[in-house]
Amino acid sequence: MLVFGHGGLPILVFPTTLGSYFEAKDFYLIESARPYIESGQIKLICPDGVNKYSWYNKDIHPERRVKNHIAYDEFILMEIVERVRQEHHSGKVGVAGCSFGGYTASNFAFKFPHVVNYMISMSGSYDIKSFLDGYYDENVYFNNPVDYLPDNDNEHLWNMGIILGTSDWDICKEANFQLSDMLHKKQIKHWLDVVPDSPHDWPLWRHMFPKYLHEICKQL
Repeated sequence: MLVFGHGGLPILVFPTTLGSYFEAKDFYLIESARPYIESGQIKLICPDGVNKYSWYNKDIHPERRVKNHIAYDEFILMEIVERVRQEHHSGKVGVAGCSFGGYTASNFAFKFPHVVNYMISMSGSYDIKSFLDGYYDENVYFNNPVDYLPDNDNEHLWNMGIILGTSDWDICKEANFQLSDMLHKKQIKHWLDVVPDSPHDWPLWRHMFPKYLHEICKQL
């Protein structure tokens, strides 16, 4: 795990597909947020991912893949988020992620809305079933936002700042429009931002991230 900043709103930044805790630094996503970090408005926390042991692990049964991700979410909640909330005396934290990290961030936020006040998903996708070879059970349901979100009536969802970033050329564009439609039907306020003429890659996310942080910091 890497941590950037000395105060402000703590935001967990989850890695992409098989990325590690240092990729947000290596691909200059952290650099794009430097003004907000140095001013003490935000603190970015970059935990490692376990997707190679969960969703992308074809050597284990799909039931185990889901359970490994559940264990990861519980670790993030109990060992990182709860400690951050105590250290910063903050009631909640923000979560963010690009591509597969957008799924991780959104799923965590929708599962545990009582500890998340802002969720930023950049080019995320929200249907995990394609990783499970046709397997489906209750654990899959409760980790597949497009399935459980319509029935999720946790009151904290309506108080969360939700940002869905995509682009005209984004391979995940339709997934974001679908999730936005679900949120509209539940009358949950959110911002669906569609950037023109940008592919699904780091330059797009480096453009998005400081823009979204600017909007969040105006509300702090």
